[in-house]
Amino acid sequence: MNKKVITRIVLALAAYFVFVMLVVIFYDDSPDQMKWDDREAYNRQFIAKIKLNEFTFEHALEELGSPDITEAKQIDDTRFQVMFYRTQHVKSDGITTQDECTFLLFINGVLKEIGLGNNYPDNWKIITPYQQST
Repeated sequence: MNKKVITRIVLALAAYFVFVMLVVIFYDDSPDQMKWDDREAYNRQFIAKIKLNEFTFEHALEELGSPDITEAKQIDDTRFQVMFYRTQHVKSDGITTQDECTFLLFINGVLKEIGLGNNYPDNWKIITPYQQST
């Protein structure tokens, strides 16, 4: 009788262990699938580790998922893309605004600037220094 109980317990634990390992191996935890507060924390932590001139537009989409807000502009042969990722909660209104985000400025697909969304100037004034240097 005791051997049967112990065998069943060991089998149950082994099945549970296999299930947990399968979930860990095959479950893709994407930022797009996170709750808003978990995604904010993830975005803050990930963006804090990014290095300028080494991070690309494609990496951003892979690691951070779709941006909450995005803008793009091309001037001559230079492509400017700004992606806003939500990093701080301001107001519970169901709408993500720039002041709740951190922006990533990509020039020709390479990260050149990071900043708080409320510091992002209107009308693309932020690209003026880059236009003069190219």
